[in-house]
Amino acid sequence: DADPLAQRAAVETMVGLGARRVELVDTLIAAAVGCGLPVERPEATMILVCGAATTQVAVLSLGSIVTAERIPVGGEAIDNAIVQHLRHHHELMLPSQSVRPLQLALRGNGLTPQGPESTEIHGRDVATGLARSVQVDTAAVRDAIHTPLTAVLDGIGKVLRDCPPDLVADLADRGIMMVGGSALLPGLDQMLRDATGMPVHIAERPDVCAVLGLGAMLEGKIQPLALAPLSG
Repeated sequence: DADPLAQRAAVETMVGLGARRVELVDTLIAAAVGCGLPVERPEATMILVCGAATTQVAVLSLGSIVTAERIPVGGEAIDNAIVQHLRHHHELMLPSQSVRPLQLALRGNGLTPQGPESTEIHGRDVATGLARSVQVDTAAVRDAIHTPLTAVLDGIGKVLRDCPPDLVADLADRGIMMVGGSALLPGLDQMLRDATGMPVHIAERPDVCAVLGLGAMLEGKIQPLALAPLSG
């Protein structure tokens, strides 16, 4: 994911530390391997890496990336949208790092129309600084995060448009695999299903898929074609 200069610096550092062979692996490939996608097969698979600052979406086939898009929107943008909503509409201060309890409170289909109508949130009053609780309308929360989610949907649409038609047919059955910590936002998978009409799955351990994938490659369990050595 780094720029070429950073990649070269990483390779030279590892070689300087005594590594005989250094390979750089794209996060998308590593995450796909880590969540069990058959990336080495000719059938296409789609992965959505939901990071803190960015979201990446890609179609993979034969161990390489067919088409991909990086979206400058991630979990932090969603968190910030919720924080601003609470401040402006409920006069409640909630630090960004405290947003996760809100998302966990919604759980299940939290951000979909099938989820709870409201949930109680604790924070500090903007004017007095005193502790206060409010009932938050989940429909209003959905509206608040509409903009960042629209950017993600636009990215998915672009990748599908750039993908060869025969591979798109594979994706209609296989759907999208979500990985990354922000994939756990309650109801996000259902919102993507509703918007795309495609099956959407969340990896079993979405926050560590890339690490698991690298481990599998190091152990020789899988060798995607994209792993070309950069230095020996």
